[in-house]
Amino acid sequence: MNASRLLQWAGAALVASAALLCLLEIAQEVDAEPAASSNELAPIRIAAGGRSFETAEGEPFIPFGVNYFRPGQGWAPQLWKRFDREATRRDFAEMKKYGVNCVRVFLTYGSFLPEPDRVAEEGLAKFDEFLALAEEAGIYVHPTGPDHWEGLPAWAAEDRIADEAVLSALEGFWKRFAGRYRGRPVIFAYDLLNEPEVKWDTTPMREKWNRWLERKYSDAAQLAQAWGVAEQDLAFGSIRVPPREDCASCPRLIDFQHFREEIADEWTRRQAAAIKSVDPEALVTVGLIQWSVPSNIAACWHYSAFRPQRQARLVDFMEVHFYPLANGHYQYQNDEEEAKNLAYLEGVVREVARWNKPLVIAEFGWYGGGKLTFGDYAPATEEAQAAWCRKLVESTDGLACGWLNWGFYDQPEAGDSSQLSGLVKPDGTPKAWGRQFARLAEHYRGSPLPPAPALGPRPELDWDAATTSAAAGAAYREEYLKAWRQ
Repeated sequence: MNASRLLQWAGAALVASAALLCLLEIAQEVDAEPAASSNELAPIRIAAGGRSFETAEGEPFIPFGVNYFRPGQGWAPQLWKRFDREATRRDFAEMKKYGVNCVRVFLTYGSFLPEPDRVAEEGLAKFDEFLALAEEAGIYVHPTGPDHWEGLPAWAAEDRIADEAVLSALEGFWKRFAGRYRGRPVIFAYDLLNEPEVKWDTTPMREKWNRWLERKYSDAAQLAQAWGVAEQDLAFGSIRVPPREDCASCPRLIDFQHFREEIADEWTRRQAAAIKSVDPEALVTVGLIQWSVPSNIAACWHYSAFRPQRQARLVDFMEVHFYPLANGHYQYQNDEEEAKNLAYLEGVVREVARWNKPLVIAEFGWYGGGKLTFGDYAPATEEAQAAWCRKLVESTDGLACGWLNWGFYDQPEAGDSSQLSGLVKPDGTPKAWGRQFARLAEHYRGSPLPPAPALGPRPELDWDAATTSAAAGAAYREEYLKAWRQ
């Protein structure tokens, strides 16, 4: 071999070595799972002290994962109608490389509860396969109760919270579903529904509102005195629900919001009891929308009525979802916009976390890596998305003990920020947030929950004021932001 050829060979070898090292670095960055780890899953329980999770062997467990849907399923995703076993297996294998240990997945009326008294065998068979694939990958599954992603049947369309017939059907569903999977450690916990909200004026709500008033006020005279109205204007059985407009400190509206909270309580209590009746060891929660804390609502009707203080008595642990909506949609414009959203985040999470139950932020994330195809949103880089999501996790560490990103993939078929909220692009290419996620997953693997942070003085939310006046919630947020800056 002459000198020229030797130099060419040496140069090529150096380039190849450098490329190989680069590939290895990328692989290590997203491959947080040790090569020798076992996929065998242990049951998860509430740890001593009540603020975190552990395995049945006493090892700390922090659920760190994603909500699952994939490109090609349409929007809303038709996961079960278009269930692809092999694609799901590949997805689980890829998620494992990023350190995902828990996947939240939506059940649907169409595939699981098409009729009030029938749980669909075809849906159960697909879920059996889904669980087997998760077990194969060593990933826990967090099923979320029947929802509208495949459409709602007529019998459940008016009011899924207050309608007695729907609630009875859900009790039957959970007895069948949770009974079928009793003793399967792959089930992390049951989430009763994604972001439930008590409706305002439906036939079931009107009927139950009147019964609630009659129980609280034994006669029309007491009711009239409490509301400051003429007695002849009130007759139990025909009292209308209040208008949807704000009415600060209005006794009638305060009563109605308390009534809505009791409707939410009954809905949660009965479904949790149905699950526990067939599987006493199962963990149960409900995925609260962020305006379950009424510090940022459009008006009184916007409050979900799933009050964390009340719900905490009914579930094993708490969940809340959060997106940066402090002043419209966050667009990464400046530090002030970020500060308002971080303060808003802390206020919501602090309120849900204060009842000595573990708290999982079961949906979070935001867009990055391009421009959304709807609305007038500023384009965002992958790095901006990664920075926001990392700050969300780190700033809630100690208040929360689990985090599930909204989506593994970017979903181009979506009509919201899901288009660009994933860890990876639709073709599986890692995003900056995916790489950051893998490092965080490694940090939290097997780690105990850190102590709750010392936040310093914070204002208290006047619940009755905030649920009857959006202005009261806005004033609280301003006060909270000032305290947060300290």
